[in-house]
Amino acid sequence: MTRSSEEAAWEELVATARRTVADGLVVGTSGNVSVRVGDTVLVTPSGVPYDRLTPNDVTGVDLDGRQVLGTLVPTSELPMHLAVYRADPEARAVVHTHAVHATAVSLLVPELPPVHYMTAALGGPVRVAPYAAYGTDELARGMLDALAGRTGCLLRNHGTITYGTRLDQAYDRTAQLEWMCRLWLTAASVPGHSPSLLTPAQLSEVTERLRGYGQRS
Repeated sequence: MTRSSEEAAWEELVATARRTVADGLVVGTSGNVSVRVGDTVLVTPSGVPYDRLTPNDVTGVDLDGRQVLGTLVPTSELPMHLAVYRADPEARAVVHTHAVHATAVSLLVPELPPVHYMTAALGGPVRVAPYAAYGTDELARGMLDALAGRTGCLLRNHGTITYGTRLDQAYDRTAQLEWMCRLWLTAASVPGHSPSLLTPAQLSEVTERLRGYGQRS
């Protein structure tokens, strides 16, 4: 990892962390963001407001959780972040939030019903990991089970976690997940009506169409 790549990754990480606050996905210093650069994981520090972070506050650990950059204590949710990177070699960024609508859904159902085709962008219907205390290996294990075949899940009575090959992709998946949770809650709240859900076949069709989505170089 070169100094320039480290600086650029940290700058993007801080900007994304600040965006989670601006977009209402977290309150205060709740939630956290990480980026993998080589074998180093840059991660938001514990309990530090994001608007106070500077280039000199870069915080990084190796894949075993040993601190290799900075002096600030890494986020208490480090076990979840490291579990994702160990489980999927293609994971390069993780976003964890306490988004209101997604957290509300985690209290109600074991899986977010497939109310929108963007469900396919997360690998299928989004599961809810069982509750466990924050920062624990138990929470990380439950999260990995819920993430099997998925790039995002809900954490019961807690929030969301998503990941991707880039930080902007991981963040977009977080935002889409929160939006779908809000959509389902809104539709399900109408008396006398049940939301229309997509079938597995319909989701499979979208999965194929998404493979060719976006610009091609």
